Amino acid sequence: DPTKRVVITGMGLASVFGNDVDTFYDRLLAGESGVGPIDRFDASSFPTRFAGQIRGFSSEGYIDGKNDRRLDDCIRYCILSGKKALESAGIGAGSDAHGKLDVGRAGILVGSGMGGLSVFSDGVQNLIEKGYRKISPFFIPYAITNMGSALLAMDVGFMGPNYSISTACATSNYCFYAAANHIRRGEADIIVAGGTEAAIIPIGLGGFVACRALSQRNDDPITASRPWDKERDGFVMGEGAGVLVMESLEHAMKRDAPIIAEYLGGAVNCDAYHMTDPRSDGLGVSSCITMSLRDAGVAPEEVNYINAHATSTLAGDLAEVRAIKQVFKNPSEIKINSTKVRPLASMSFHSCSLI
Repeated sequence: DPTKRVVITGMGLASVFGNDVDTFYDRLLAGESGVGPIDRFDASSFPTRFAGQIRGFSSEGYIDGKNDRRLDDCIRYCILSGKKALESAGIGAGSDAHGKLDVGRAGILVGSGMGGLSVFSDGVQNLIEKGYRKISPFFIPYAITNMGSALLAMDVGFMGPNYSISTACATSNYCFYAAANHIRRGEADIIVAGGTEAAIIPIGLGGFVACRALSQRNDDPITASRPWDKERDGFVMGEGAGVLVMESLEHAMKRDAPIIAEYLGGAVNCDAYHMTDPRSDGLGVSSCITMSLRDAGVAPEEVNYINAHATSTLAGDLAEVRAIKQVFKNPSEIKINSTKVRPLASMSFHSCSLI
């Protein structure tokens, strides 16, 4: 049924390598790393002093100057990547194709793990140092996680499903899964879905340091993210946004849209085990992968690539590998890496698996 088949027709991002999808991909394939010393603030007192920090971000042409100055970076990344994804799909705001859309059946689901952390941090500081009268009236609106989706919808006029999901590292996958299901159920023709994050500020860095989750390889930040390596010592913080345009095959074909890929299926679950560590046997992950394969109608033997979570943590990597071995009987024949990992390193969790 072409109304229930879901395809990807556009992509947009904000990244350490700029805001162009092709440039981002080419630089990843070239083995470049976007990780380096933090210079947005003085990080010299922190045990971790590096991250995947975006430098020189520009939203010119996508966000008006007044709003650009007051928005949290989390929202700026969302709006820019969302509009670029729509341009990639051939339905950029203001275009003839955009004007022909049924905006009541077009939605936006862009989530965030942390939301507008800079706005929140600045508001707390103003409260402590100057009193409540100095808290910005935009403190609440720009701190909550759904505001990126809301403001993007206001700019492009989409009036369909609009909300955010916050499930830590699995946030974007949950949004893709939810968007696909809205389309499959006939509730929308097209949905912009993805995630946005901007937590590289003192409280964000300090919070992850307190969790003992970050690599402290300050002398070699480029190779600090090293999942499955016996020397791994934690993950590396990053920031940015990644957004897809998802729509029914029927809708995409009617407008002769560029079809990049097809979404076949997905699944979500929770291992109900611990706040940060997965079950050591990987049961939550393996059962989620199994359900996703079933939903997609794909046999384990047909899978030849896995984009892993790859946290570089002692517990996370082992559990993930164990989960993969439980589902796939030929793991040595499957290529496994992670978008966050440089190519040379390729070799309660909420779980979300997508095919």
